[in-house]
Amino acid sequence: MFKKKAKIIRELTPQERRLQQRNRSVFIIEAVIALFIALVAAFLFCSSYTVLDSSMSPTLEVGDRVLVNKVSYRFGIHRGDLIAYVGSSASDSTIHIKRVIGLPGETIQIRDGLILINGETYNEKEEFPAISKEGLAENPITLGSGEYFVLGDNRNNSEDSRFANVGNIESSQIRGKVWFIAAPAGRIGFAG
Repeated sequence: MFKKKAKIIRELTPQERRLQQRNRSVFIIEAVIALFIALVAAFLFCSSYTVLDSSMSPTLEVGDRVLVNKVSYRFGIHRGDLIAYVGSSASDSTIHIKRVIGLPGETIQIRDGLILINGETYNEKEEFPAISKEGLAENPITLGSGEYFVLGDNRNNSEDSRFANVGNIESSQIRGKVWFIAAPAGRIGFAG
């Protein structure tokens, strides 16, 4: 029938035990150093904000704690990015979070619940409800150099570039790209 193979187990020599303990110690030290570097980088290059309204639901929910990369947006902002920005008035220092729809030089319009970019229907990767409030975008809006058109994911419950009190977002207002949901525990993961 079947013969069982005997496992040969030998004791480690004192030299092998020291080497094994040294390898474990080196691993732990390297892990602590890597964690320290990651925390320093997060402190230097990221900010943390709590979502206060439902304008980005379901992507971001009220109470979500998000990390905003303060550096990466300087290398380019792309359609679909989630950005954190301050209001345009001196009295509005609140951080707002919205999704970039229109880029500098483009013409944006909302007609029959659809977003038009340069006259072409924009098909988003995500499923969002049809827009019932066109606001200022009922008529074509041409973005200037350094201007972005943003919308909340909760399209019919968001104050965004469609409304005069928000308008187009200037690059100088942008504080970074939202890239990670850090809390609560059940929602941890990449944003967007």
